[in-house]
Amino acid sequence: MSPNSHNTGAWYRAAWPYLLTALAPLCWGGNIVLGRGMADTIPPVSFAFWRWMVAFVILLPFTWRTARQDWSRVVNSWKIMSVLSILGVSFFNTMLYTAVHTTTAINGAMIQSTMSALIILATLVMFKERITRLQILGVTICISGAFVVILRGQWSTLLGMSFAPGDILMMGAVILYALYSALLRKRPAIHPLSFLVSTFGLGILFLLPLYIWELAGSATVTVTAEVILSILYVALFPSIVAYFCWNRGVEVLGANRTGLFINLIPVFASILAIFFLGETLQAFHIVGMTLIFSGMILFNR
Repeated sequence: MSPNSHNTGAWYRAAWPYLLTALAPLCWGGNIVLGRGMADTIPPVSFAFWRWMVAFVILLPFTWRTARQDWSRVVNSWKIMSVLSILGVSFFNTMLYTAVHTTTAINGAMIQSTMSALIILATLVMFKERITRLQILGVTICISGAFVVILRGQWSTLLGMSFAPGDILMMGAVILYALYSALLRKRPAIHPLSFLVSTFGLGILFLLPLYIWELAGSATVTVTAEVILSILYVALFPSIVAYFCWNRGVEVLGANRTGLFINLIPVFASILAIFFLGETLQAFHIVGMTLIFSGMILFNR
């Protein structure tokens, strides 16, 4: 084996957890925009319920064998599995889809960018995990970079922003997901796919009463191609792909390092808009991305 191939293999082994984790915010970049776009078409609980139901049905045939082998451990760990399912599956996404009814995608993305700091706070309070001043500086730079992208480089936008009830709901959702990310270290030692399909299934059960309550309130969904494609997108990418990558990232990198990747959501959303909506790359994109990646490098030193 040549030295070059050895170096390439070593680089790949070191880099793959970061590349894998980056897929989660890439998938989530479109989730908040899509949720806002479909707010008047699909009721929030119904959107969350069918997202997880479709994701569960897609995942089950591929995970049935490992899930059956790990079932006893899931049952023995029912308390933490229930908590993680409620925080990360049932409530977070339902609150997010409810929030975008009364807030903008920009407000939602900005509030979501605070999650990295909240994850660090949660691990500090619950597990006494230390963070250095250099790492605090890295987190601050990351969040600043995310704000540059969200506000499109116009800090005056921040002064003119108004906050709605949806912003409070969004902040609550972000706190719940920060707790989910911090508590992932308590998950049972089972296969990652078994963990996914189990939390999805439990999350659906906890959502069912809310779904029935929403239906009883005459909330209806007109089934169209747009609705079907939207549910398929959120079931496949923000659910299965993103959660697998995020959970694996927390397992390998730790909650604090993984939390920084949340700041990539507005970056990826901007890149997707450039490619698919014909928007142009502007100076604030480059400044924001530079700040975010600089902060991540500083934190990981």
